[in-house]
Amino acid sequence: MKRIILSCLAVLFGISLAAQTAMLRMNPEKNKVYKMRSVSEQTVTQTMNGNQQTTNADVTYVMSLRMMDSTPDFIVAEVHFDTLSTRTNAMGMVINSTSTSEGDIKSTKTEDILSYVMNRISKNPMFVKLDFTGKPIEVVNSKMISDMVLKDTGSITLEGIQATAIKSQLMGMVSDNNLKTIIEGFTWCLPGRQIRQGEEWNISQKTTSGGMMLDINTTYHLNNIKENYADVTVESAIKASENAAPIKSGGATVTYGNLQGLSKGSMIIDTNTGLVVSNKAKTHITGDLGISAPGFSMNIPMDISGESYVETLK
Repeated sequence: MKRIILSCLAVLFGISLAAQTAMLRMNPEKNKVYKMRSVSEQTVTQTMNGNQQTTNADVTYVMSLRMMDSTPDFIVAEVHFDTLSTRTNAMGMVINSTSTSEGDIKSTKTEDILSYVMNRISKNPMFVKLDFTGKPIEVVNSKMISDMVLKDTGSITLEGIQATAIKSQLMGMVSDNNLKTIIEGFTWCLPGRQIRQGEEWNISQKTTSGGMMLDINTTYHLNNIKENYADVTVESAIKASENAAPIKSGGATVTYGNLQGLSKGSMIIDTNTGLVVSNKAKTHITGDLGISAPGFSMNIPMDISGESYVETLK
């Protein structure tokens, strides 16, 4: 009888331990297509000479991922940006750009040019190596995609500062770094190992937003595990990267060294696949922009508030 009781206790203890831990690493089913959507809404307020200027930006990305192969160090996935859409409203000036439109590289309208490039990007698959935390290691064919899209910039009819600005923006859109940044917004959030309920893990990353180099240090806390879902609390400290290069725009130099903020959210992760079921966050960033040009300099206080969510679509 004693042996039976001890055996039962051992079994119950083992079940308890199993219920309190989960393997959180990239593990999508091979050749299955997973479709994910990211939506963010952001309000940027700048104060110039006592007057407030507000810009609202809405960004929607839809991405499909299919794991093709795996090695002991990474997985290889085919990734498509199915939809890329941005909408900005700067003091009543609205610009809508979307990959669902063919756009026009020869247009004099910025939104048509951006839509053309977004459309080209959406029609080309990317082959991506991701480690088991979900971090994109390499976009294998990024140069091919960049070269293919940028060869069309010779058809841009804009001239002068406008042409220089839009060409610079397009180069940033198809850069290897930007492609990785979009992908990691969907996938890079995992410890890549067995994790226990109540335990935390940390991910530090550098990213570019609006031309600004930012350091984002994120702490994840595993609250509980139910069936094949992990409930996680997320908090990110955001600040301008040390010695970040200033932004050059229209002959002016823009610095942003004291920019800092905080993002808080909650996340549900599918423990079977390692993919995010849902991720909701609110972000607040403040700081000053230092703007200087020959014979001119000023500081512009800036406040950024935003909400975002990522979800896997059924």
